[in-house]
Amino acid sequence: MTTPSTPHAQPFPQPGPQGAVSAPEQHWPGGGQQPGYLSPVPQRRATLADALASEWTKIRSVRSTLWNFGVLLALILGIGALITAALSSNDVPQDQSPLSLGFIGVLLGIMPVMTLGVMTIASEYGTGMIRTTLTACPSRARVLAAKAIVFAVLTFVVTLVATTLASALLAGALGGRSSTALWLWTTVGVSAYVALIGLFALAIGTLLRHSAGAITLMIGFVLLPLVTALFLAATPLGEVQNFLLEYSIPSQLGVFYGTPMVDGAPGGWEALGIMGGLTAVFLGLAFYVQDRRDV
Repeated sequence: MTTPSTPHAQPFPQPGPQGAVSAPEQHWPGGGQQPGYLSPVPQRRATLADALASEWTKIRSVRSTLWNFGVLLALILGIGALITAALSSNDVPQDQSPLSLGFIGVLLGIMPVMTLGVMTIASEYGTGMIRTTLTACPSRARVLAAKAIVFAVLTFVVTLVATTLASALLAGALGGRSSTALWLWTTVGVSAYVALIGLFALAIGTLLRHSAGAITLMIGFVLLPLVTALFLAATPLGEVQNFLLEYSIPSQLGVFYGTPMVDGAPGGWEALGIMGGLTAVFLGLAFYVQDRRDV
């Protein structure tokens, strides 16, 4: 009995010089050449417009945007409708414009705006989507700038539509005369202020990278000064109480409607400047931190 010989592996046929197919060459914007897959899509450097298009696609395709802006519209328009149904023109004091009654809806409406501002970026850290985003667009400053621009413009437009409809509803049902300046403050001014609060929430969400923690901090930022001032009413800290009342978010928001909580509260432009400066500082800190830490 003889042992069968072990078959030898046949060498893989090598293409001859005549049948060899060379790999396509990829031409890059820098002028160099790299062998590999030749994409049919034209290659070019990503710009801020590409990041804006990407963030616009994301923010209009997630359910949290629809829910939060839906709650914002329901609060501003719903409370305005309830007020017009419950009151008549005789119930409004002669020296008070009916537009000031829209303050309650906007005060409650900033809560979903702050929530959406935090979730615009913190939710991407929670789901890991931020890794895909930064892989497609390595410039972290460009990503954060695109998020801030898209969110601020969208919040301003939605709030402007809601406050304009609510003001028209109140003025049409309750009558009275309202100056052009008051119309502008209760629509354009308030919408800009709400958009700034939303941007401030986005900056806090970028710094904390945790949705629940950032939303809780923002709620405390809005309510804590006012609640603290109420508990200081029976104490000798009268100056501290006045300071907290003057610069609390509800008091600054009431300035746009001509109903500040205390005399001497900052005016509309000053309120916008305070919130704009605070937002610029924390948004600049968010740019600095995001550019230097790991995902």
